[in-house]
Amino acid sequence: MKYGARNQLTGKVTKIKRGNLMSQVNFDIPANSPMSSVMTIDSLDNLGIKEGDQIRVVVKAVNVLLIKE
Repeated sequence: MKYGARNQLTGKVTKIKRGNLMSQVNFDIPANSPMSSVMTIDSLDNLGIKEGDQIRVVVKAVNVLLIKE
């Protein structure tokens, strides 16, 4: 499968929170930074993602904001 997004990382799923309609998938990437993704329960089930799985993270964002405090 081809992707237009250029930002791709690998990670490991650390926790999944399932709601009634949506789910939150937490994962770690090699930069030792926790990240998360929100998706529908149907998408989560269709992808078969489980805690401990190795995943590829494809990031395509309209806006990426950097803030210096």
